[in-house]
Amino acid sequence: MSEQPRRRPAAAGAGKPSGKQGGRPAKPYRRPQKDPVRMLAFEVLRAVDERDAYANLVLPPLLKKARQDESFQARDAALATELVYGTLRRQGTYDAVIKACIDRPLREVDPPVLDVLSLGAHQLLGTRIPTHAAVSASVELARVVLGDGRAKFVNAVLRKISAHDLDGWLERVAPPYEDDAEEHLAIYHSHPRWVVSALWDALGGGRAGIEDLLEADNERPEVTLVARPGRSTSQELLEAVGEDSALPGRWSPYAVRMAEGGEPGALEAVREGRAGVQDEGSQLVAMALAAVPVEGRDARWLDGCAGPGGKAALLGALAAQRGAFLLASEKQPHRARLVERALAGNPGPYQVIAADGTRPPWLPGSFDRVLVDVPCSGLGALRRRPEARWRRRPEDLEGFAPLQRGLLREALAAVRVGGVVGYATCSPHLAETRVVVDDVLKGRGAGARAASAELIDARPYMAGVPALGDGPDVQLWPHLHGTDAMYLALLRRTA
Repeated sequence: MSEQPRRRPAAAGAGKPSGKQGGRPAKPYRRPQKDPVRMLAFEVLRAVDERDAYANLVLPPLLKKARQDESFQARDAALATELVYGTLRRQGTYDAVIKACIDRPLREVDPPVLDVLSLGAHQLLGTRIPTHAAVSASVELARVVLGDGRAKFVNAVLRKISAHDLDGWLERVAPPYEDDAEEHLAIYHSHPRWVVSALWDALGGGRAGIEDLLEADNERPEVTLVARPGRSTSQELLEAVGEDSALPGRWSPYAVRMAEGGEPGALEAVREGRAGVQDEGSQLVAMALAAVPVEGRDARWLDGCAGPGGKAALLGALAAQRGAFLLASEKQPHRARLVERALAGNPGPYQVIAADGTRPPWLPGSFDRVLVDVPCSGLGALRRRPEARWRRRPEDLEGFAPLQRGLLREALAAVRVGGVVGYATCSPHLAETRVVVDDVLKGRGAGARAASAELIDARPYMAGVPALGDGPDVQLWPHLHGTDAMYLALLRRTA
């Protein structure tokens, strides 16, 4: 599977028919009809491609605008959402199928044409929409957004795709597992090959585990709420959502899982900031840091990479229950404002500042607990941001590496002797997890040697959570825990 971006400016005339006319009389021209659902999905895909936007940020305001038209029903919003996320998740598979149906490289097909083809492929291969409806609706969309000429190209390609179902195409376009296991998995489960390799290295084990993980990455994640301690309870959220539409969290006592299609913003506790949307893995990370015993003072906590504020809000609530102060630091001012919004109304003392955690304004040894949820590749949240798998490149990890090590070194300097640091990432890639921690503890790499510290076994502080490995660090997994693939290492400063 190619690891290069599939969408590039097309060669002149690429993807267009020759324009030859047959001998039959031309049919009367019919103006194309706009389908609001497919137009909306196409608009989101173009934003993802052209502006590097994230679908989870682009789609909601477009759906809100569409709902102003009374003819746009809940089922239309559900279909638009499925078309967007399904197409993005299966992009690698659909690329391989489309490639088999055209006579030129994908990079020579106009990006908007590829978007229409991908939407059509998903309807044909990934939904229960009847074949004739999927083809005709996609061709009609092509007429609206591409013109009649290129709509003929779309029609021809989709008719070829409709000749087989998904399993039939996978047998044709993916190599046998025995010949090339990584490429087989990459095409079958629609992940770039380098991501398959990295996840397999981090997970270990045989074929079953990696296939379960890749399949979990392609499932629609639940919306998970967090009841911020002292301000709300999971029982309040369960009652507000309704027993038929919500379930308790699997592991966190503060978590509530909403049924598909739930609207968190409709809940009073969420509007008031007493609760929020937060993956259960993120909740477990904050809870684990707060649960580690520390001797002596436990009055000052630091969230050194606080944006956009979910973990800071939970930490702030836990700190308030003990009368502790939380300093939430975020380098980017606009993200610091999001942290302020998340912490507004926190019952305990806190402060939000815009500061660079690698050049901190605080004095060494100022804090008793420090969390650094460092910037990373985001490979642990591919369920929520499926486009990230196509946007990231292996070389991106080299850019994150110095920052991750610098933030961990400064976190260890910021905590007092006997205090605890939590190093977290939303990535299971070994280069962003264990390798970073090992390098900092052993003084490898650029920068000054970190303060002396020892690893704490994190597993006891995630009580009841199974399959946490051999420790002392913890890696959560979508297919094992139903969470994002969060990583946590706990370190105690010794000198």
